[in-house]
Amino acid sequence: MRRRFQWKYYVVAMLFSLFDIEVIFLFPWAGAVLPLRDNFGLLIALAPIGVFLLILVLGLVYEWSKGALDWE
Repeated sequence: MRRRFQWKYYVVAMLFSLFDIEVIFLFPWAGAVLPLRDNFGLLIALAPIGVFLLILVLGLVYEWSKGALDWE
């Protein structure tokens, strides 16, 4: 007998994969920022990752507000 899953399980799995891959992008960035120890270089490096994390958090809030992360 073939068992079918609800579509919400697939959505949660896709969202987990998406956010997991986006977090993996933080590791090479952290390695590239490590040599920039002076204040101005660090400030320039923090701006793009700040925008990246803001978009990531806004996407998570949007998905949460739409109820895609609710287990029913």
